[in-house]
Amino acid sequence: MKIIILSILFFIQLAAQDLYMPVNILSAYSKKTRSFDGKAGENYWQNKSDYHIKVSIDPKDRMIVGWEKITYYNNSPDNITDIVIRLYPNITTANAMRDFLFSLNGITEGVKIKRISVNSIDVDIFDTKVLRYSSTNARLFLPEELLPNSIIQLEIEWSFQLTLANFARMGTYDSTSFFIAYWYPQIAVYDDIDGWDTQEYTGYTEMYNDFNNYEVELTVPRDFHIWATGVWQNPEKILSDEYLGLYHQAKISDEIIRIFKVEDLLNKNKYRTTEQNHTFIFKAEEVPDFAFGMSDHYLWDGTSYLAPDGKRIYICAAYKESSKDFSDVTFYAKESIKYFSEEMPGYPYPYPSCTVWNGSGGMEYPMIVNNGSANSKAGTIGVTAHEIAHQYMPFMMGINERKYAFMDEGWAVFFPLELQDRMVENVNHRARNISAFNMVSGTEIEMPLIVPSFLLKGNSYRISAYSRSSVAYDMLYDYLGKDLFKKALHHYMNSWKGKHPIPYDFFYSVNSAVGENLNWFFKPWFFDFAYPDLAIDSYKIERNKLKIKIEKVGGLPVPLKVKVLNKNEIVTEKYFKADIWKKGNQFFEFSIDLIEFDQIVIGDENIPDVKASNNLLKK
Repeated sequence: MKIIILSILFFIQLAAQDLYMPVNILSAYSKKTRSFDGKAGENYWQNKSDYHIKVSIDPKDRMIVGWEKITYYNNSPDNITDIVIRLYPNITTANAMRDFLFSLNGITEGVKIKRISVNSIDVDIFDTKVLRYSSTNARLFLPEELLPNSIIQLEIEWSFQLTLANFARMGTYDSTSFFIAYWYPQIAVYDDIDGWDTQEYTGYTEMYNDFNNYEVELTVPRDFHIWATGVWQNPEKILSDEYLGLYHQAKISDEIIRIFKVEDLLNKNKYRTTEQNHTFIFKAEEVPDFAFGMSDHYLWDGTSYLAPDGKRIYICAAYKESSKDFSDVTFYAKESIKYFSEEMPGYPYPYPSCTVWNGSGGMEYPMIVNNGSANSKAGTIGVTAHEIAHQYMPFMMGINERKYAFMDEGWAVFFPLELQDRMVENVNHRARNISAFNMVSGTEIEMPLIVPSFLLKGNSYRISAYSRSSVAYDMLYDYLGKDLFKKALHHYMNSWKGKHPIPYDFFYSVNSAVGENLNWFFKPWFFDFAYPDLAIDSYKIERNKLKIKIEKVGGLPVPLKVKVLNKNEIVTEKYFKADIWKKGNQFFEFSIDLIEFDQIVIGDENIPDVKASNNLLKK
């Protein structure tokens, strides 16, 4: 038995060597924080924080004034001399680096830090040897090293003015509606690959956060409601009896409950509050971020879903009266969560709640998403399902989107494809996704997926994050088949749930789960400059056999569908999975019994191929 185990380990490590690995990542495997079997290594660690945040928001001048206490846990083996603090709102300052055009009326002065204490002792925040700013980060130099397996407590008093713009996933949507994200001073990730994550926030690249615990108190004028990450702790102190009853009914109902209807918007008795302001309290455990939306005139629908693991998920939508499509969003959200939990990925929804807040575009946060209204049913379903899919990746799986956006965006495109086909008639969403990829693949702006996301801009970023990656997962699904694909996916998710996987962890995890070295697939799809293009090279007739030779022109291994026709009717049809290219061969040849034919055609709308002109050969 020991010999067998050693042989398997040898196979796994040998297979791992097929994939290029940068030295900073290789060091993690040397230190055994990661393992070539795709699991976290025996020395794996990650840090975390507990946040207690109190803020007041003045909608008139959009000022947010906050206090927070952070307990930071150093679970690493390192002595930490400084702490990197993210100040995301600084992206709206005049001289900030941004990946997009920005309206001048959206410029702010950024975050104003009033006080910082370390273990209850105030530090001199005006001394650059203590606190040093760099765009959207600040580096706090500690009075004493933070030793391994120890904690430190920070208190920060701060404020900023919310931008008048709505951009990059947050901002002002009308005079009394705001979505507030990337907003509180947040400790960056310190990991086993790079130490501190010091990448500046410039707009495109998104999250890389630790799994933290949050207790957040949000004080707003009494006419405002708040929807947020986490579980609402004090509804009975905020809502009057009628609306409290509707809210509680929604949390256990399979039907949609209209909690705030149009006729309720001007009802001053919705709230129990008699004072000028009221405070909403939310708690969230083991989540990578906290965000919230607020308004004094949003409608509110709620329902719930009983998941396969026996947990009931509270689901709601908060939206403008003018967003007519949003009256169906709670239903779409519930169907999405049901589909994700039961079918693909077939993994129980990881959180106790999900809110769809009506802002613009589409952006995900733990337990809440910010979505714009769409002009079609397909558009509304698409953005709802896509953003909710992110609750798995990058939130349940703590993915570094700054480096590897394809590790979550690609999945968020792939997961709901069949759900979208089911809910929108006469549309093949898989074919549409592949068609979009065909239009850009092989162009000089397409980069290998392994290129870090923060190095990509514009369409290069979108091709990597959304297009090529989702098609790669789809082609892997086609090769493995549904059952084996889900087995591999669940193995990966179970191994890295609540941790920080990198691409190699995914590759090695899948190889281990399926018992096959799939690097013949992973290398071209994730590491190579390559594109999908199969061509009919030639055919010949020998001994009553029709021999057909296919060339892999573009370098990416894709399945092959061949149709032999006579007088425009299909005489025979063959389908080969992508493993016909597993040996790295450029040509594939096969034979069929000789039949009457006048043309050979390859390709299918569900198979990527950038060049159709070489897919037909006439006799």
